[in-house]
Amino acid sequence: MQTWPGSAYPLGATFDGNGTNFALFSEGADRVELCLFGERGRETRVDMLEVDAYVWHAYLPNIAPGQRYGYRVHGEYDPTSGKRFNPNKLLLDPYAKAVDGQVNWGQSVFGYTFGDPDSRNDEDSAADMMKGVVINPFFDWGGDRPPRIPYSESFIYEAHVKGLTMRHPDIPDEIRGTYSAIAHPLIIEHLKRLGVTAIELLPVHQFINDSMLEEKGLSNYWGYNTIAFLAPQNTYSSSGQRGQQVQEFKGMVRALHEAGIEVILDVVYNHTAEGNHLGPTLSFRGIDNEAYYRLEDDDKRYYTDYTGTGNSLNVGNPHALQLIMDSLRYWVLEMHVDGFRFDLAATLAREFYDVDRLATFFELVQQDPVVSQVKLIAEPWDVGPGGYQVGNFPPQWTEWNGKYRDTVRDFWRGEPQALGEFASRLTGSSDLYAHSGRWPVASINFVTAHDGFTLRDLVSYEQKHNEANGEDGRDGADDNRSMNFGVEGPTDDPQVNELRERMQRNFIATLLLSQGVPMLLHGDELGRTQGGNNNGYAQDNEITWIDWENVDASLIDFTSALARLRRDHPTFRRRRFFDGRPVRREEVERIPDIVWLRPDGTQMQPEDWDSGFGRSIGVFLNGNGIRERDRRGEPITDLHFLVLFNAGDEPVEFTLPDVEFSPNWDVLVDTAGTLANTEPVHPGAAVDLAAKSVVVLCEHVEEEVEVDRFVAASLATGTVSIDEVPGAAPKEELSR
Repeated sequence: MQTWPGSAYPLGATFDGNGTNFALFSEGADRVELCLFGERGRETRVDMLEVDAYVWHAYLPNIAPGQRYGYRVHGEYDPTSGKRFNPNKLLLDPYAKAVDGQVNWGQSVFGYTFGDPDSRNDEDSAADMMKGVVINPFFDWGGDRPPRIPYSESFIYEAHVKGLTMRHPDIPDEIRGTYSAIAHPLIIEHLKRLGVTAIELLPVHQFINDSMLEEKGLSNYWGYNTIAFLAPQNTYSSSGQRGQQVQEFKGMVRALHEAGIEVILDVVYNHTAEGNHLGPTLSFRGIDNEAYYRLEDDDKRYYTDYTGTGNSLNVGNPHALQLIMDSLRYWVLEMHVDGFRFDLAATLAREFYDVDRLATFFELVQQDPVVSQVKLIAEPWDVGPGGYQVGNFPPQWTEWNGKYRDTVRDFWRGEPQALGEFASRLTGSSDLYAHSGRWPVASINFVTAHDGFTLRDLVSYEQKHNEANGEDGRDGADDNRSMNFGVEGPTDDPQVNELRERMQRNFIATLLLSQGVPMLLHGDELGRTQGGNNNGYAQDNEITWIDWENVDASLIDFTSALARLRRDHPTFRRRRFFDGRPVRREEVERIPDIVWLRPDGTQMQPEDWDSGFGRSIGVFLNGNGIRERDRRGEPITDLHFLVLFNAGDEPVEFTLPDVEFSPNWDVLVDTAGTLANTEPVHPGAAVDLAAKSVVVLCEHVEEEVEVDRFVAASLATGTVSIDEVPGAAPKEELSR
């Protein structure tokens, strides 16, 4: 086969319209063979003769999109020194932009003989390996533009491609569970109805279904087992696996952007699917084990594991770092995604041992003209020493705020000691982010996420029920800060069910009224249950898929209404922290931008926070104290709001504050369903705050009747009969 020297950059397989350039990094290799596969699996091997800076490369004319390929890498095999080269193992290109097939688990894909970890196995793995695919890079984006929604206006929806769409009865069977289903008008309409501004997809980088799970009749659902960082998962494609998945993914992004919805990817750069020293040889291990993985200093047979998955990517190596940065840029520039959530992000900052805010990875992100401009969200922990790093990421980053989740759960469980911290979390967690020059939007607030109970299960179970995982209940968290109200699981007791419904509304209201960026787990607005399973990582089935035929319609309406309230009122999405200093107001005494209130209507005193006096608290939010400007430089003002919380088991009579706060109040929200849309409430009046409830009041504004001066003048002069005056044309509701 004819080959040309080609180029060392870009890495991977790159089609230019006439042929394809192949480039592979391997510092320790003695020889590299490019392997091309025909339709019937026939293999053609091509020696890559050119090497520049440890990059092996060749250009093959007439190799077109759809071509399947892999590599065989020759070199020393000495696991004790970290070298695991074996040309009998077909290897997936780390830069593959599409992948065909799955791994067929068996002896051939392992570098040692079963039962003897120190042996070498030379069975050929080609027939059992997934292959890289040359893709067509061209796509009609049709004028696609990123929505670029500010954090302060964002509402994130954590979702799973398959779980969100697999059981939707009105989506065609042939596209359910795929990128095309996410792009379906019904899904997009649902997201728009909720007011969602960004969908955060659980991993779509090509991942592996673990052999251990297959043996149990299970499969990897979450996708935290990446093997190809530039390839969209092929099982989420309805159109094919020979590059069609790339086109389908791009079509999904384009459709979401047209609806004003950003796409954020949950990415897993902390480890790969090859596991520990007993794992398979699929890609990185056989290409350059020492470069791509952290190895134990005293015995390089073993892998340093900060992730609990068997290995950690070696971010101290420039080529491993290059892979991360190249793939991030690719997803932004070529796939048009709008940001990333980094799984176990603390691992990426471990250059030597400790987590370091000045790690090279963070420096590269800061300097990169592409990656630095998209949303960067850290999951701020790993399993290494000092792994929990919430609040310690660089200023450019936002973080999943696990302290917010725990505190809000504790508050609604009625833990008195949570009161002070609850107030801090509600107002943007300044204790975590202000010291690094960040603002409330650095806090990604959530109550539930994929790795735990759903919202419905959070108020229905106190124990995990993970029997279907086949691990005898050893998996999943034990301390869930959950509640069941006297009955574990489903019940016909109307009082228990009413309380559970109210608690779901409480959590959603708290989430959407807190400063920071709210993130909702898919299906929480629908009343989705996993039957008490709090670790659905392997449940790619109806346990985790949303049951669209049995949804809580009233909860959808409630969530949508609260999202609209947040969107329409900048009081609930401030870009700056409250400072508590008085704000100048006309004709009345100056009051701060925020005031915490006791149930008797008086201001909270310092000693109250530690007194454990109760589980009820109110907060006044001054609409004149926002101290920010809009996009055109104009001051931002809003109405005043009063939010009352009662996490206790008994009703509370809450006295509204003095008239200086507002002459009258309208009740907008009552999660107990008794006070909303009633007559205005006066200062000093007592509001009956039901047990386990949230009430939101807004300053009452008298509606002014607009007078059409032209019509009034005409009537005065008698030139127009009253019967001839046309009525006002019906006004279309503003699009949400």
